[in-house]
Amino acid sequence: MGAALIGVLAMQGAFAEHVRALEAVGARTRLVKTPEDLRDLDGLVLPGGESTTMTMLMERVGLLEPLRGAIAAGLPTLATCAGVIVLAREVIDGMAGQRGLGLLDISVRRNGYGRQVESFEAPVDVAGFNGKPFPGVFIRSPLVESSGSAEVIATHDGRAVAVRQGHILALCFHPELTGDRRLHEEFVRMAKASAPHLKVAHRQDYSGVVH
Repeated sequence: MGAALIGVLAMQGAFAEHVRALEAVGARTRLVKTPEDLRDLDGLVLPGGESTTMTMLMERVGLLEPLRGAIAAGLPTLATCAGVIVLAREVIDGMAGQRGLGLLDISVRRNGYGRQVESFEAPVDVAGFNGKPFPGVFIRSPLVESSGSAEVIATHDGRAVAVRQGHILALCFHPELTGDRRLHEEFVRMAKASAPHLKVAHRQDYSGVVH
């Protein structure tokens, strides 16, 4: 097959950096702003930013439920920082009335690593990377309090900072802000591996338009 087509949610936040990282590893990209933008994607990125703003804007344009349906149906998804909060089953200190997707079986604490001024960088040990640490950039990052059925694939100071649950890869840090493309490469591999199944199993796009 050709290059994977990866959608990047572009409601708010650090989506441009993900676009650059994905294109650097050979993927095609599309900014996702409406339900129609979900059509024919091989994968989806939920970037960092402000989780409550993201969900509010998605609701406003009618994207929240189609996006939930796409991910629930098996669309490979990479979530970073705020994207992890949007996906989480439980947000311990969420804003009143805050809605999310509830598709990732983890419990998270917003800004669990502190405020903007307490941002930091630290090496992260990621499973499958042969002991070569990944440069973790933590900016107002969520803290995973419990991982449920999600598999912990990376830790920092004994805390889970990356989990995988089937077709979902969720990172508390920002791989797009480094020059290390290994995690984006891994996600594109996930997307390409799932693409044939998606094309056979789903005969309509996630906005409800039949092919």
